[in-house]
Amino acid sequence: MALSRVVVGLSGGVDSAVTAHLLKQQGHEVVGIFMKNWEDDDDSAYCSSNIDFVDAAAVADVVGIEIEHVNFAAEYKDRVFAAFVSEYQAGRTPNPDILCNAEIKFKSFLDHAMRLGADHIATGHYARVRQKNGQFELLKGLDNSKDQSYFLHRLNQAQLSKTMFPVGELHKTQVRQIAQDIKLPNAKKKDSTGICFIGERPFREFLNRYISQTPGPIKDDTGRTIGQHVGLSFYTLGQRQGLGIGGLKTKGQARGTSDHAPWFVARKDMASNTLWAVQGHDHPWLLTKQLRALDMSWVAGEPPAADNLGALAAKTRYRQSDAPCHLQTEGASVINLTFPDPQWAVTPGQSAVLYDGEICLGGGVIN
Repeated sequence: MALSRVVVGLSGGVDSAVTAHLLKQQGHEVVGIFMKNWEDDDDSAYCSSNIDFVDAAAVADVVGIEIEHVNFAAEYKDRVFAAFVSEYQAGRTPNPDILCNAEIKFKSFLDHAMRLGADHIATGHYARVRQKNGQFELLKGLDNSKDQSYFLHRLNQAQLSKTMFPVGELHKTQVRQIAQDIKLPNAKKKDSTGICFIGERPFREFLNRYISQTPGPIKDDTGRTIGQHVGLSFYTLGQRQGLGIGGLKTKGQARGTSDHAPWFVARKDMASNTLWAVQGHDHPWLLTKQLRALDMSWVAGEPPAADNLGALAAKTRYRQSDAPCHLQTEGASVINLTFPDPQWAVTPGQSAVLYDGEICLGGGVIN
């Protein structure tokens, strides 16, 4: 690739730090940008934005690049957080990281970088971009355990044409080693987990501020009331912790479950404000062979050709192996997936993301 001016999103983490270093090594003109996406409780123990900026600035110093602090909090609140809250209120479980990538990192940040005269932007995501036959393909990162293409599936041709993912070619162990070799101050910093605006705080405590609680019954698959929920928005399908029904006796219950088999959230009925829970990880209510996804986004701009629909696989949640599936499209924006093997706890609001081998084709929101 010809040398260019690249604006790197520096988060304060090790992946984006090594990204900036690698691009500088390759001879590109590199500029760092720290994105501030949340400021409602900046001074709280849970929000690490200030510490992250200090780390990002220290990285820029070692790598020898300029860094700019840019505030996207207003855009984030409008385009990501508002959708997050409304999805939870509707009883679904959204994935704000996917929306943040589509709306902030590869839209607001990309636009800002282009105004700075950038040819490309780069982030520390574990994914790859390949140009083939005039098209840009989104590929999985080489480190399968760190691959983040699932979170990037809404990127389009225009965005991918301007994007670089240097650490997607590496394994995490190599990234850590590079960081130590060049004495980056954050070489041993642990990876951030969870959602940026929640940080390490308890999720229910955070959601409480924005969503009202309407308690109601928890019922089992026989229709028996076995407990009380605090509000349907606070639970997700497949959830095992925090149900408060652990010690319940289940005499007379079918399906061969023992008294002590764990309980899982299996269904949410918004109309009757009922949470349905079942015992046992492999209860039939937790397994499904079909799903429908809406609001599809195709990396190539259109669904794959009809002759290629048999060899595809999908993820219905991030930490999951690719599951072979058959794709049926309804126009460009709706798909139906059928799986030979039942999928566990397929959750409305999460994304179903399609793959053809290492190529991420796109995805949509499970309905």
